[in-house]
Amino acid sequence: MTTGEKLAALRKRKGITQEGLSEILKVSRQSVSRWEMDAAFPETEKLIKLSKLLECSIDFLLNEELTEDKLVRERYRELSGAECVQFIRECGYFFLATCADGIPRLRPMGMIYSDDKELFFVTDRRKNVYDDLMKNPQVELASYNLYTRKWIRISGRAQADGSAQIREAMLDLYPMIRQEYVDQDEIFFVIFRLKMESVSVN
Repeated sequence: MTTGEKLAALRKRKGITQEGLSEILKVSRQSVSRWEMDAAFPETEKLIKLSKLLECSIDFLLNEELTEDKLVRERYRELSGAECVQFIRECGYFFLATCADGIPRLRPMGMIYSDDKELFFVTDRRKNVYDDLMKNPQVELASYNLYTRKWIRISGRAQADGSAQIREAMLDLYPMIRQEYVDQDEIFFVIFRLKMESVSVN
């Protein structure tokens, strides 16, 4: 598909007329028509606006070899645990939602790790979140990137994990854990494994 064909198809899917698109982008209707007939090409600034409005990448618009099927597969493919952690660490934090005794709770958290299959996060046995997780392991984790304006949402079941390998990986990744949990306090340090059931990015 050419850039013009993609613009026309995506515009129609959004239910936007050529006139409507021209008003949004502050160009003439003839300009939109010329773009869609591949008689002219949008400026970079307009391409950026088009990609946001039509919910596609600029690469998709420009690359004739990238078909809609490939775009859909890329947008909705399953992310690996490592990719999820990379997204979250770029955000700098994540929220963990639990529900125990019928009461939903949302907490900001920061320490997360992946062995590329599952996610792992740290908490303290003395905190309410630990009790919530033991009562109801079904959780949702979410994080928002202020720069890309994208959310990641991960649903799954959390289970306490006693693996020495995961423990050492977490301690190496977050040295402050060693400083906080020393001597007798170490018994309160707990790692939860999150078995991911669904992941969405939007």
